[in-house]
Amino acid sequence: MPADRRSKAPQTASDRRTMINHISGGRGGPGGHGHRAGIGGAGGHGMGPTLNFDISAGNLTVNNLQQDSQRGIEILHYSVEFSAIHDSAESFPQPKCHPETRTEMLNNFHNWAKDPDSKTIFWLFGPAGAGKSAIMQTLAGRLKDDGILGGSFFFKRGHATRGKGITLFATLAYQLALAVPSLRSPISQIVETDPSLIRGSIKTQMNKLISEPCHSYEDDDHITILIDGLDECEGQDVQREILRTILDLSFDRTLPLRFIIASRPEPHIREIFDLPVYSSRFGSQNVEQSFEDVRRYLLEEFARIHREHRTMASVPSPWPSPDVLWKLERNSSGHFIYAATIISFVDDKNYRPTERLAIVLAGTQGSHPAFDTLDQLYMTVLGSVPRQAELVPILCAIANFDLSTAEIDALFEFEGGEASLLLRGLHSILEVPSKPALRPYISAPHASFMDFLKDKIRSRNFYVGSLDHRMHLARCFLQLYAREYEQPLLERNNDRHDSYWNFWFCY
Repeated sequence: MPADRRSKAPQTASDRRTMINHISGGRGGPGGHGHRAGIGGAGGHGMGPTLNFDISAGNLTVNNLQQDSQRGIEILHYSVEFSAIHDSAESFPQPKCHPETRTEMLNNFHNWAKDPDSKTIFWLFGPAGAGKSAIMQTLAGRLKDDGILGGSFFFKRGHATRGKGITLFATLAYQLALAVPSLRSPISQIVETDPSLIRGSIKTQMNKLISEPCHSYEDDDHITILIDGLDECEGQDVQREILRTILDLSFDRTLPLRFIIASRPEPHIREIFDLPVYSSRFGSQNVEQSFEDVRRYLLEEFARIHREHRTMASVPSPWPSPDVLWKLERNSSGHFIYAATIISFVDDKNYRPTERLAIVLAGTQGSHPAFDTLDQLYMTVLGSVPRQAELVPILCAIANFDLSTAEIDALFEFEGGEASLLLRGLHSILEVPSKPALRPYISAPHASFMDFLKDKIRSRNFYVGSLDHRMHLARCFLQLYAREYEQPLLERNNDRHDSYWNFWFCY
């Protein structure tokens, strides 16, 4: 018997090599002498001979099983988009909530994630620059400290890999396998059995890599998954598929998963959430304006700059003055993107903070590096929409008047509903009322956006203050008044008529 065991030892090693070939795409080699490919019996899965041989050799068997339990994880490893994970070095420094800001919202999310009776999905939405990513990054850190973060994915528009949905669920499955020990073996075995899953459809990846293994989870705590910037994933169809796949999962209450999805309130995303079949399956939170949090942030950051910059020793505190602080707070419209951009500009160690702040306060004429980050945000959103040549005249009208989409249709002689279609992709920087009867006029949640549109250097091809654009708008209004008796859309009150006529006197 010992002789037989010695003679079978090389065969066991050969079987392991055969299993490795199977993982790489082969379907297993022949039984018996695997080193002589194509010779021998039909055999079976390479794992079989290993277990049969080592059944009495405890140490060796355990070692082989440990190696095999990791093979699926190793395959999954090469499909992971590590830069999309919340604490990735590539995306450092990550945006995070300033201490003592967004506290109520963060506490609510934290409690929701721990509540066994809470809804499976939560949608955090808000306009561009409202601070959604900062909230999600901060929340991810807290949930990880509590041991209930299953995984995260932070999309980034235009990124070679973070901008694509194909790596989303493989990345989340990998994080789940590492964060939850009881899920590591089930996830690994599924991938090992069928490595092609990591390139499967979005729905297949979700069902096989996440849903199926999670049915073996037996702990009491729920596992939370964070997906930030869904609207930045490449392709609206892909965004819809991801969202539908996650929402469909909410019908299975036996799963231990919780999802928080953050995005801009783009129409195609809101339309999915508004479908009757899903309307009761999720909770939602609007990242509303927070002047108080912005004020606290500006106060603390300006105080820090005053302490740290050597040139500020002779500048009396508090700096800046309350009226300047109030002006900046008002210009922010209660959103952090404006305040953070200003602080980043003033906090440049190569310049005097007083001089940098003076540049910010000087107005919007000329080149302003202070607004580079903000301008890039606006240009990205504007540049992502189709029919941009038709968009600029509409922006010119919105920048000068309070108008509804119906009035824009009449002003430019569009077919009914055309203005809504043209503005459809701008919901993150413009508020286009879905119920005009309640609030009819189009508005900008960021006061700085209108300043951007009226600055030629900043807005470039989206500049609305050129003589040509203004004259075109004037002709459109004159033509509209000529048609007034046939289509009296502007007959609301005399004050509104006067506001339009005042337009001509400012030229």
